[in-house]
Parts: sequence; structure tokens; C-alpha cells
Amino acid sequence: MPRAKLPPRAERKLIEFDAATWQALHALALDRMNTLQELVEDAVADLLKKHHRPVTLKEALEASAPGAPEGSQRRKVRGKARGAL
Repeated sequence: MPRAKLPPRAERKLIEFDAATWQALHALALDRMNTLQELVEDAVADLLKKHHRPVTLKEALEASAPGAPEGSQRRKVRGKARGAL
């Protein structure tokens, strides 16, 4: 079977699973009618969300916007505001 063409700027990484983990992932993919790629993408997205890491530019901009929810990526500035005398 030919490999799918990679989207622009995509990277391939080789990962290794033990036999039991591979069988469990394969069974889950079959049960959900997904590919292993889709399972991994979901898992990585959940991991990034858990650690409050934006994936897209839109998410990064929203996290840095004024009034962003607590735990966002925005650094808090202490002291006087710029331009204040």
C-alpha cells in the first residue's frame, strides 16, 4: 500500500510499541473504525490541551488576548504599564 502524501511542514517520526500496547491500540482503532494515525492525533491533542499548550495560531492568539482565562499562556506584567508616568 502506498504511503499518503504528507501535508506541508508535516514530520514523520518512528515510534515503538510493545506487543501488548500495539494489539490494544489496533483493537481500539478497529472498534472505533479509525486509523492508528487518528488515535494518535486525538491523544496528542488531549495531552496538549491538558497542559494548556495551544496547537494552532488561533489558539495561541486567543490565549494571549486580554481577558484570557486563567492558566493561559499569557505572561503577567507586573509594575507600571507602558507609557505611564
